[in-house]
Amino acid sequence: MAQKVTPIIYGVDVCKRTLEVCCHGDSSSVVSVQNERKAIKAWLKQLPQNACLGVETTNTYHCEVVELAIQHGLTVYLIDGYRLSHYRDSVGVRAKTDLTDAQLIARYLAKEREELRPYQLLPAAQQRLWQLLKRRAKVVALMGQLRQSCGELKAVKSSLTAALSKLDNLVLSIEKQLLQLATEQGWREDIARLRTIYGVGPLNALAMVAAFHRGQFQNSDAFVAFLGLDVRVRDSGTYKGKRKLTKKGEAECRRLLFNAARAAARGQAMKPYYSSLIERGFSTTQATVALCRKLARICFSLLKNKSDYRAPILAGG
Repeated sequence: MAQKVTPIIYGVDVCKRTLEVCCHGDSSSVVSVQNERKAIKAWLKQLPQNACLGVETTNTYHCEVVELAIQHGLTVYLIDGYRLSHYRDSVGVRAKTDLTDAQLIARYLAKEREELRPYQLLPAAQQRLWQLLKRRAKVVALMGQLRQSCGELKAVKSSLTAALSKLDNLVLSIEKQLLQLATEQGWREDIARLRTIYGVGPLNALAMVAAFHRGQFQNSDAFVAFLGLDVRVRDSGTYKGKRKLTKKGEAECRRLLFNAARAAARGQAMKPYYSSLIERGFSTTQATVALCRKLARICFSLLKNKSDYRAPILAGG
């Protein structure tokens, strides 16, 4: 019987210019690597083939080291900063530096690796799609901020209109590229299938299809959890904590699905469900979020079974 090989675990703290790396169990092994392609490749060649990397997600600065490490045949785990921050507090680490963070990441991965999933690198076209989807969200948010902060200033009205027009063109350009990438992935049929749901537009459908193809989901609950629409429960004894969304996963997917739910709430198929939640005492936001979950489950079912949407038949309809 082959003996199980114990992986060598490294924690990688990512900054814009450097990577601080620490090997678990060897505090003297800390090295600093320039966060640029050539230096990362040279460092990866020095690592053993059974190495596991724990990398903290930081904007886009971690993307290159993750991509190169996976291409090099290493196992990579992504650890979000929120989880790492709470882990730091739980184990009583008082200092927060690049060095201590690298040590903490290595320690966390060594203790929790069996409960984590290795990161799977997306195909280049899907990576590009997600990048564009997020960049579009940034541009749309910026346009909203400009309208809110400068909309009432008559002195800059013409300049604001010109700037917003250019940003509108940028959004249209991004959307055109997104649909082109979706076509290259063979997703146009799936997008068309989801668009038959009232309230779901082309961009909402694209986001749901992209999320569906991002992982292997056993059921709709797993898909809802991936979108960050599952509810965090914090109860102890007689104490009943307030229920809140976990908000894990891509925020832009939740935003687009929320917009779709707001539109669906006005449609004949979903309005009775939405109204029933309001009658039960739900706020409009709570009812819309519940409808988001319902839409996510419908989308998952349609994509999973390659079936067409059939709106529920209403009594007396």
